[in-house]
Amino acid sequence: MKHIYTLSFVLLCTLANAQTINDVLRFSIEDVQGTARYQALSGAFGALGGELSALGINPAGSAVFNNGQFSITGSVHQKKNNSLFNGSATSTSGSRFKLNQVGGVWVFKNYGGGDWKKLALAVNYDLVQNFDNEIFIRGNTPVGIDQYFLNYAQGVPLGPLRVQEGEFIEDAYLDIGGSLGFGAQQAFLGFQSGFIDPVDFEDNNNTEYFSNADYDRVDQSYLQSSYGYNSKFTMNFAGQYKDFLSIGTSLNFHSVFYESVTTINESSYSPDSEIQLGSFDNFLRTQGSGFSIGLGAIARLGDIFRVGASYQSPTWYQLVDDLSQRVNSDFPDKNPDITFIDFSIVNFFPRYTIKSPARYTGSLAMVFGNKGLLSFDYGFQDMSRAELRPTSDPDFNSENIFISQQLGGVSTLRAGGEYRIGRVSFRGGYRSEQSPYRNNSEWGNLQGYSGGLGFGFGPSRLDFTFSQTRQNIPQSIFELDISSASVERVNSFYTFTYTLNF
Repeated sequence: MKHIYTLSFVLLCTLANAQTINDVLRFSIEDVQGTARYQALSGAFGALGGELSALGINPAGSAVFNNGQFSITGSVHQKKNNSLFNGSATSTSGSRFKLNQVGGVWVFKNYGGGDWKKLALAVNYDLVQNFDNEIFIRGNTPVGIDQYFLNYAQGVPLGPLRVQEGEFIEDAYLDIGGSLGFGAQQAFLGFQSGFIDPVDFEDNNNTEYFSNADYDRVDQSYLQSSYGYNSKFTMNFAGQYKDFLSIGTSLNFHSVFYESVTTINESSYSPDSEIQLGSFDNFLRTQGSGFSIGLGAIARLGDIFRVGASYQSPTWYQLVDDLSQRVNSDFPDKNPDITFIDFSIVNFFPRYTIKSPARYTGSLAMVFGNKGLLSFDYGFQDMSRAELRPTSDPDFNSENIFISQQLGGVSTLRAGGEYRIGRVSFRGGYRSEQSPYRNNSEWGNLQGYSGGLGFGFGPSRLDFTFSQTRQNIPQSIFELDISSASVERVNSFYTFTYTLNF
């Protein structure tokens, strides 16, 4: 009688090579979201302040407020992905409403004199990254699913890849992950599903394998559906010294949730191939939290010029992953029980840390009284200093060396302007963000633009912004990077903010 699971059967596994450079980039890159006014100027607020989402750039910005303020922001996130895979083009799109920002600031003025003119306390929630996305890739490729399993299987003894008498295949799958690691577990899947076989089937010490799939090229489709967020809750304190200097600090608390389901289907093998159809699916969930500290200052140079400087410490993310897989083929001699390994069978990873790099920002702004302003920010983040921890783990140490070799410094330029006519404000912005890779021409620079309007009425203000970014990135079909597509990501945001001054 087969072993049927009514609940997920879970086992703590140490799965080598499960956390990679892709995880580091996912949580180290932050988007420009937040309030509509902040987005309209493309986030160029480092020398301006006076906007709650700007506290993420320069914590001194809360001391620029002249009165208390509350704001709440909603945004429609529209994402489109144009994929090109070996000459075949596909496109996906979708949209979803998100609460981008909510927060408030309290300003305490010194009416009794003294050098400190005012103090400000602020709390703010910002959505810094929205992971809701869908990428569909289809094309004809010389690299099939079998190559993924072969890569992991070579050098792994055959004996542990067998299901022992009286043992359920689900238990064997989890046990090999816990005892021999992720690579051996993938070899087990490839062998039991019929994609690969040992050169010597009778020798349990066999370490060489071959593919049962025969093809020159196969038709392959890949779908990645992801959901989740990286949000940031900020507690901020700042003060204005005399009339020319504001300084501030922030404590930032991140909350992370990420889910990704990838499905790969193959067909069109050679007519005499023993495999004609194959599939391989993965379900990854990541949850955790992060913490960082921000320091900043804004100086007023005369009536027009403002300069700002800020430091955002590394963010230390404490994360936990779990992974489920399923694989199948029509190979006649596969283990028929392979279908019992599905998304109800869960591998839990040990807790680990991602340290994202520190970020430095220098800013310049020109404020023309009540008529308008121009603002410019330059930011730098050295992605080569990102790390997976604990570094005592040999697999993490190896991946960190790879990260330091592949990633480099990321320069970000942001520019924004605002022009006011009475109670109406017209805004626009532009930003450019360098690729995080040193020598990967497929991962392009990000380009973005924005425009918006603001309407003041009494103590309230209503702002609307449209912003859009474009960037070309490579999308790996397998984590081994043995097959990848080019994806143009087009992200559009329609954002509304209501602000109340008190």
